[in-house]
Amino acid sequence: MARTLKLARRYWVVTLTVAIGALGIVLALAGAGAAVPWIFSGYALVVAAWQAVGMVRDILRGHWGLDILAITAIVATVLVGEYIAALLVVLMLTGGAALEDYANRRAKRELDALLTRSPQLAHRLDGDDLVDVHVDEVRPGDRLLVRPSEIVPVDGELHSAEAAFDESSLTGESVPAEKQRGDAVLSGSVNGQAAVEIVATATAGDSQYQQIVSLVAQAAESKAPVVRLADRYAVPFTVFSLALASVAWWVSGDPVRFAEVLVLATPCPLLIAAPVAFIGGMSRAARNGVIVKGGGVLELLARAKTAVFDKTGTLTHGAPKLVAIRPESGFSADELLGLVASAEQYSSHVLAASMIEAAKQQGLSLAEAEWAREAATNGVTAKLGDREVVVGKFAFVRAQAPEARRTAIAPGELAVYVAVDGRYAGALLASDRLRANAKTTLARLDELGVHDTMMLTGDAQATADHIAAELGITRVRADCLPGDKVREVAAVAARPVIMVGDGVNDAPVLAAADVGIAMGAKGATAASESASAVILVDDISRTAKAVEIGRDTVRIALQSIWIGIIVSVGLMIIAAFGVIPATIGALLQEVVDLIAILAALRAVGGRLDARGEDRAVASDSRVGVA
Repeated sequence: MARTLKLARRYWVVTLTVAIGALGIVLALAGAGAAVPWIFSGYALVVAAWQAVGMVRDILRGHWGLDILAITAIVATVLVGEYIAALLVVLMLTGGAALEDYANRRAKRELDALLTRSPQLAHRLDGDDLVDVHVDEVRPGDRLLVRPSEIVPVDGELHSAEAAFDESSLTGESVPAEKQRGDAVLSGSVNGQAAVEIVATATAGDSQYQQIVSLVAQAAESKAPVVRLADRYAVPFTVFSLALASVAWWVSGDPVRFAEVLVLATPCPLLIAAPVAFIGGMSRAARNGVIVKGGGVLELLARAKTAVFDKTGTLTHGAPKLVAIRPESGFSADELLGLVASAEQYSSHVLAASMIEAAKQQGLSLAEAEWAREAATNGVTAKLGDREVVVGKFAFVRAQAPEARRTAIAPGELAVYVAVDGRYAGALLASDRLRANAKTTLARLDELGVHDTMMLTGDAQATADHIAAELGITRVRADCLPGDKVREVAAVAARPVIMVGDGVNDAPVLAAADVGIAMGAKGATAASESASAVILVDDISRTAKAVEIGRDTVRIALQSIWIGIIVSVGLMIIAAFGVIPATIGALLQEVVDLIAILAALRAVGGRLDARGEDRAVASDSRVGVA
């Protein structure tokens, strides 16, 4: 009952129209039916005048809409005495707007969930006191308590020994993320079953969750070109409808025929179908881990012809992993790895974490150093027990061990050299691994009509060629600066062009491309801010999914528009022969409205995604994937 009253208040014009209709029925039953035509006609003309004011404002702004048909239909039915049909046309207009709003709310629920779940309070620890403060008052360095099942208010670092967080609203991953002391904790993630302490590392405005909320707000505000294209149907549809109604009146000599045709020409399906479809498409994209910043982005994705990719962090993981250990005589592989990882604990180099992680996976214990010093960009020297270990570039190690020699490496590999007590101990090789689904993503894009692919990277030519060869990409540009990438994308002939990247250096080219897609799983960086769409999950296959959603959304939008046009025109032609009375025609148009809305809601895409998952499983079974 409460929900019904809430809906009645929200859509008060519909409620008033129904109330006017109910009043007419009561008056007719009470023997005061003579007043009903005046009440119905007067109310309908007031609504028509109200609509006419808005229509004139639109025309003065240069926008010719479809309201003229509805207003003409109301006035015509009143003039020919079809007052019941006039009230039904009013109900159709007000009810159509209400249905559109309701459908939009239904389609946007995944997007709205991010906004409504945005945390407002934080529990700050001030000494031994716990103080509730507004989230905007939290500053980096503040100690915060996050209670069981609460949303993390700001980005932070875990202060408790361990915890588990549900990050599904951020990444789409359903498995809770296990965290240890010192690990980063993202705002918007949900704490597990134990209260934990975190140390804030960012303000609310700079935190991951608020950045995503900002992207969602942008996504909800835009209007796609295809929606404006629907408005362009206004003039030809209006001219056709008025012409058909006039011919029907002229041939029959009956002005009622004019009203009967125009009742069925009321263009609610044309106005509703495209917006509902595009909001549904944005909702589907959000559910699949992609924030699309506007309906127009979906249309460009649907027509995309070229996809350009950054390499590091996009086609590859962006974090080199240990691939080989080459010890020299007197050292075992585990011994060499253990020494390197122990020394790398005191290094800030990008490879340090990879070596430490590899040692942990091998079950090796790391030794503490008596002392350690790092030579920036060259390597690290550490005293581990009675051994002095030097790890780093070839020249840095050879300065300590003159007999050191370069080891053979494949394109895309990096070598870390090691000396122990002034003696060359060997080398470890690391490589930035290609994403497992990168090749299948390119194949899927080709199936979706994106036939041209290209790779732009700041890496060396040999490394770029190696990755491109594995993926089958023939167009490669290496050693690129940000400006070079912008120029390369601008020169692409087959458009629209998609650019996929992840780093701050990709921000200019993401903004310059027709559609920039940022791999934003690790944070809303400058790349995410300048992109047209942001992938929230560390999964490049979502690029193809975004294109698929764009194609499905545009197809459904156009189908829904044409369904509304074809059904309305068919009924108008029938009405021109006097077969459909004005009152029945108004009721039929309500059915057309409902059909258009239901057709457009298919863009929300539950069944489409289910079919896609079934296809993926079948494909995996054919290639022997367990």
